[in-house]
Amino acid sequence: MAHAPLTLDLHTHIMPRDLPDLCAKYGYDGFIRLDHHRPCGANMFIGDRFFREVEHNCWDPAVRLEECERDGVHVQALSTVPVLFSYWAQPRDTLDLSRFLNDHIADVVSRYPTRFIGLGTIPMQDAELAIVELERCVRDLGFPGVQIGTNVNGLNLDAPELFAIFEKAAELGASVFVHPWDMLGKERMPSYFLPWLVGMPAETSLAICSLLFGGVLERLPQLKICFAHGGGGFPGTIARIEKGFHARPDLTQVQTQRSPRSFLGEFYVDSLVHDPEVLRSLISLVGSDRVALGSDYPFPLGETEPGSLIRSMTDLDADVRARLLSGTACEFLGVSDTLFRSA
Repeated sequence: MAHAPLTLDLHTHIMPRDLPDLCAKYGYDGFIRLDHHRPCGANMFIGDRFFREVEHNCWDPAVRLEECERDGVHVQALSTVPVLFSYWAQPRDTLDLSRFLNDHIADVVSRYPTRFIGLGTIPMQDAELAIVELERCVRDLGFPGVQIGTNVNGLNLDAPELFAIFEKAAELGASVFVHPWDMLGKERMPSYFLPWLVGMPAETSLAICSLLFGGVLERLPQLKICFAHGGGGFPGTIARIEKGFHARPDLTQVQTQRSPRSFLGEFYVDSLVHDPEVLRSLISLVGSDRVALGSDYPFPLGETEPGSLIRSMTDLDADVRARLLSGTACEFLGVSDTLFRSA
């Protein structure tokens, strides 16, 4: 009997059940703290400001595995909750926190090696320290790569200060998963959940455009990089972006003469677009070999049943469906699906 296609969810978040008192540890405010106000849930606070409530599936691997079994997910790639990036903090404190979070993910992976794979976090505000932790993630913890934010304290990803990090990732063959955080224009979006609905797609498009127009991907063609949420607003505005490249070369062709469209198929996106027509368009734009299942588990804007959108699209042939459900993610992460076939 033929086995169902392997399902690997590239975009899931995890955090430790218990965080130390980070404000006391580092001597200043602004870090996340958890209030376990009920048995299976906790409130996340930034100082005294409520940030969000999380359920036990955000930290308990046993609960995650039960939900994976329910939803037909064989493997999850684990990355930290982006608000924990803490790029704003003193660099060595962010390094210390990154090591704590990465060691936690490594422990979960070591206990369930056929069900989870880890992506680390690094102190992007200090390239030297970021490279140190990137190398530890890859060489010591066995992670295939890291998750980073769409900006670093207001620096776009083409900032010269960040190039060495991408260069080292390319040298190591490390995968880089880019997730929006600290959203563009949030001061104008106090209501209606707009930072997540409008700011996040704009953040991701800005990150992609910065890397393209800034010449980073041209200079590092071997860099494996993937953008969350289907590339945010970028796929829907690529025609305008391309038009601008040709219409104003004095502004757009300063760091590269390659057009934005010429990079399509050279970077990855996840499948989290919530609509079959949008996903078909995305596949047409970048190719099924550049779209990987990503659900944003376990958060409410994610896909409620990971992989269900892909499975519902009966017009996709079996090979394309298999690429979307796991093949692309395995390629991006540089892992063989045989590692997980016993899952």
